[in-house]
Amino acid sequence: MSVIENALSRSRQQRPAAEDAGARPAPAQTGAAAPSALQFQKIALDAAVLERNCVLPQVTDRSALRSYKILRTRLLQRLAARKWRSVAVTSTRAGEGKTLTTINLALALSQDPNTRVCLVDFDLQRPAVANQLGMQFEHGLGEYLLGQAEAEQVIYDCGLPSLLVIPNRRIFVHSSEMLASARVQQLLRLIEEQIPDHILVCDMPPLSADDVLTFAPRVDGVLLVVAEGRTERASLAKAKELLADMNVVGVVLNRSAERDDGLSYY
Repeated sequence: MSVIENALSRSRQQRPAAEDAGARPAPAQTGAAAPSALQFQKIALDAAVLERNCVLPQVTDRSALRSYKILRTRLLQRLAARKWRSVAVTSTRAGEGKTLTTINLALALSQDPNTRVCLVDFDLQRPAVANQLGMQFEHGLGEYLLGQAEAEQVIYDCGLPSLLVIPNRRIFVHSSEMLASARVQQLLRLIEEQIPDHILVCDMPPLSADDVLTFAPRVDGVLLVVAEGRTERASLAKAKELLADMNVVGVVLNRSAERDDGLSYY
């Protein structure tokens, strides 16, 4: 069996155990924030970096803004219908805009007055969330997973409304094994217990690795990002096969040539 097939088999075996153990977070809560004993790290983001990297709220393209709002609303509706509160974002391969889509989706969700978000960079092969946001930090997810930092040291309040970020800068050769570790389980349980009113958004590696298959039982759903003119039919067919046993909440078409530049309604 291939590495991917082995991981898929492991994912099927893990799902019942993970659910019985309460590994998946409880349904999303809206409204007033629940009290938390955690003290989050404070950090300021550079608006110029956000604008350069096309990150909300510095995006001025009206068509892009509407697209992210539509994506946000549809995702919230699907999560609410199933009483879910966690989603992993992946793609068929690198270069399809997965990380930027994940970041802007998390930011768009946090702009909803009834939604709070915890964005985690679980791409342990090519972490990029911190670079896209221009974050300068001392401790991140990698340090937590290695036991070199505690949870309170890696969860950041970036000064944006209703958004927490757990960044990463460390690359792990055995990334899928690390995602299956007890430290990841402990972090997810801590998020569930200490910040239960947040939707968890996870940036994951592409499906070319087995990381998503390993991690999928620990989240409620998976969102797939594909890129027009870049994602190959064969890759999409393989992704459909790999995601067959997962809860796919939707597919995002990125880099679409079709635009709607009409005036917005206010």
